[in-house]
Amino acid sequence: MDTILNPLYYAVSWIIVQFHSFFSLIFNKDSGAAWGLSIVSLVVLIRICLIPLFVKQIKATRNMQALQPKMKAIQERYKSDKQRQSEEMMKLYKESGTNPLSSCLPILAQSPFFIALYQVLNKIAGGHEVGVLDQGLVDSARRAHIFGAPIASKFMDNASKVESLGSTLTDVRVITVIMIVLMSLSQFYTQRQLMTKNVDLTVKTPFMQQQKMLMYVFPIMFAVFGINFPVGVLVYWLTTNVWTLGQQMFVIRRNPTPGSLAYTQRQERLRAKGKLKEDPAEIEARKAVEAARAARQQPKRQTKAKRQVAGSGQAQTTTGAGKKTSLEKQGEQPGDAKSKQAGSRSAKSGQRKGGPQRPKHPSKK
Repeated sequence: MDTILNPLYYAVSWIIVQFHSFFSLIFNKDSGAAWGLSIVSLVVLIRICLIPLFVKQIKATRNMQALQPKMKAIQERYKSDKQRQSEEMMKLYKESGTNPLSSCLPILAQSPFFIALYQVLNKIAGGHEVGVLDQGLVDSARRAHIFGAPIASKFMDNASKVESLGSTLTDVRVITVIMIVLMSLSQFYTQRQLMTKNVDLTVKTPFMQQQKMLMYVFPIMFAVFGINFPVGVLVYWLTTNVWTLGQQMFVIRRNPTPGSLAYTQRQERLRAKGKLKEDPAEIEARKAVEAARAARQQPKRQTKAKRQVAGSGQAQTTTGAGKKTSLEKQGEQPGDAKSKQAGSRSAKSGQRKGGPQRPKHPSKK
């Protein structure tokens, strides 16, 4: 493996040496600041070179989100025919211009440099020359400490090895644990920001479930594998996580996914500044909705005592009305009742007299 990665060893070590020569003008050449900042600068340089791939990753991720409903329909339609299902998927990718591997390009491109840096730091810990690092630079890097922990030390190192690097096991483990926790938290927040702000919440797709699962899986992976990483690699990985988080925040704010929470917030900001050109029909519809919402009055919330008082008052009003009706009925005179009955009878008979008479039956003449 060293034979295959040997060109990368030279590339990584050469970049580190160049940055170390620059920072040695400011800090002590054997200090952790000079070597640590050299590793951080290596990360920044690599991530700047990966910006075009990151843009492709963003576009591929959005296209995959948009294609999820169609992909699910194809899977349901050709559930029993896996070959036809694969053909239809490839046809869909080709028509939409989407490459599923594009979302993994930054990680795949960065992995060789990560492995090369890991091996370079391992060789430094063993006191061996690697790449363009001669013995003098190796010894200088071995003596460099970051907050008391040697750059080449690991959490799983024994006390004798750590002492040979000029530190204590407690310092190494405390620093490595803090850096592993920061790595895991930064990775979790990055994934959570993507899920809560830059995903179209109007469409429920399996892609969202996968992203939600990765939000918890990646931090656990960092915690498990981080105990075997040298401090220098932890510096590298923590820096790249922070860079990814900041880069993602910038992209989400400037160019969010349509239908996402970040997109709604961006539209509101542009609308407040008067920079958003909207259809007049949409403006009128939004105003009508807001006016209807403002006109709708919600009943005021009352305490239990107030509800009981209001209920008793209503009951008393109903009882009073009933009593009044009964008193009115009792106040009627007997003659009035008789006159009403007579009037109703005369009205009935008047209808018979005033109208056409029914002819008598011939047998009754």
